[in-house]
Amino acid sequence: MQIRRRNGLAIRLLVATTSLFVLENSIHKEPVAQPTERSDSQAEGSNTATARPNIVLIVTDDQRWDTLRAMPNVRRLLAARGMTFKNAFVVNPLCCPSRASILTGKYSHGTGVYTNGGQYGGFGNFDDSSTIATWLHDEGYTTALVGKYLNHYEGTPYIPPGWDQWVAFSDNTGEYYDYDLNVNGVIEHRGSTRADYSTTLLADYAEDFILTAPERKPFFLYFSLFAPHGHATPERQYRNQFSNLRGLKKSPAFNERNVRDKPKYIRDLSSLDDGEIERLDSERKGTYETLLSVDDAVESVVTALETTGQLDNTLIVFTSDNGNLFGEHRWNYKIVPYEESIRVPLVVRYDPLLNGPIVDDHLALNIDLAPTFAGLAGVDAPGADGSDLLLPATGQAQGWRTDFLIESLHYRRHRKGNVPTYCAVRNERYIYVDYQGPAAEFYNLNKDPYELENSVNREGAAAPLATMQARLAELCNPPPPGYTLGD
Repeated sequence: MQIRRRNGLAIRLLVATTSLFVLENSIHKEPVAQPTERSDSQAEGSNTATARPNIVLIVTDDQRWDTLRAMPNVRRLLAARGMTFKNAFVVNPLCCPSRASILTGKYSHGTGVYTNGGQYGGFGNFDDSSTIATWLHDEGYTTALVGKYLNHYEGTPYIPPGWDQWVAFSDNTGEYYDYDLNVNGVIEHRGSTRADYSTTLLADYAEDFILTAPERKPFFLYFSLFAPHGHATPERQYRNQFSNLRGLKKSPAFNERNVRDKPKYIRDLSSLDDGEIERLDSERKGTYETLLSVDDAVESVVTALETTGQLDNTLIVFTSDNGNLFGEHRWNYKIVPYEESIRVPLVVRYDPLLNGPIVDDHLALNIDLAPTFAGLAGVDAPGADGSDLLLPATGQAQGWRTDFLIESLHYRRHRKGNVPTYCAVRNERYIYVDYQGPAAEFYNLNKDPYELENSVNREGAAAPLATMQARLAELCNPPPPGYTLGD
C-alpha cells in the first residue's frame, strides 16, 4: 500500500482555522448551501446509470447529527450534490447492535445483537452468513471492509464471508494510535507515528481499493472509521483548531437543572460540576478536531472515484452508528433514547438520480441502508426490515413510515450509569419510552424539542400518550430478552 499526501492539506488548515466562525454563525441554521426541501410531490427522478453502480458506505463512530457543519468536504462534495436526510436515526443507539443492523437491514430482535458483548451482543452473537456483503458478492460485486467491524472481533485472522478485501481493527473497538489491524488475515501492529494515525491510514487503504478495483466489475466499499469515538484524538495538524469551541451556546438540556420527572438512572446523576463541564468541553472540542481528518478521508474517496472515472456511477452514503451526549440531561454517553443519542447524520450522493442540495424530511433509519444498496444493485435483501432510501428521491415514498421502534437491552457501565431495558416509539411529533420497571417518558417534540418536560403523567397528554402506547405494543414484538412492556 502506498501512503499518499492528503489532497488540499494547506486549504484544509485554512478552513479549520475559520471553522469556529462558521459554527458560531450557523449553530441553529441549515448548511451554508441553499437546500431544496424535497417532498414526495416535488421529487423528480433523473436517468439512472446503465451499468450496475458502485456503492461506498462511510460510517463514523459516535458522531452526533449536528456536527456536519464542521465538515466542509462532506457538505461540499456530498450534501451539495446529493440529499441530506434531516430526520435520520438508529434503532438501537449502541455501536455493535447498530452495525449489525447496518449490515443486515434488521432490527436488534432480528439480528439477536442487542449489546456490545455478553450473552446478547458482540461479534460472537452475530450471524454473518447473510449480510449486504454476501448479497452483493454473490452477484459479482468486489467487496471490501476497511476499518471497524464489530465489538469483540479481536485477535483472530477470521474474515467473514462475502468480503474480498479485509482491513479491520483487530482490537476490541480500534484506536487512533497503537492498534492492530487484520489485513486480509494477517495481524499487523500500528504504532504512534504520524503515518499510523488510523483515520488517515484507513483512508489510504480505502483509496487504494478504489484505484485498483477490477475494471468492468462493480464494487462495494464499507469504510468504517473509529473517529470520533471515545477520547477523541485529533491528528497532529488539527490539534487546537477549535480551541474556543467551549464558548459556543449549549443546548438547554445541558446539565439539566430539574430532573425529578426523569427515570431513576438520570435522577441518580448529580449536576455537573465545573471540572466535569471542562472535561466535556474538551471532549466536544476533540470531536470536532478529529472529524477534520474524517473530512479529509471523504475528500480522498471522492477524488479516487473521480480519478478512475467512477464517480458518476457510484452511490456514496455518509452516516454514523449512533450519536452521543455531551452533558445533555447530565449524561455523557450514548444508549439512551434522547435525540442526541438516536439521531445521526445521513448524506447520500448519487449523481444519476440526485441533483442537490436536497434536504429530505422522511424518517430514515440505519436499517434502510442494506435494502437501499440491495435495491440499487438489483439483488434481494432477505429478512430486511428497512426500506429503500432512494424512493423519496424519485417520488415513490407513498406509504413511507411515520414512526419507528427503538429497542435497547439493560446496559450497566462503570461511571456511565445504569440504563434499564427499554422499548420506545418515535414518530414525527412524539417519542414515548417504556423502561423495564416503573418508569416511562413522553415528549411532544414540536413543543419540547430538548425533552425537558416529561409529559407521561400530564392530564392534557392522555390521548396522544394512549395512541403512542398502543403503537409501541404493536412494534415492540418480540420484546428484548427479559422485558415486559408496561412492567
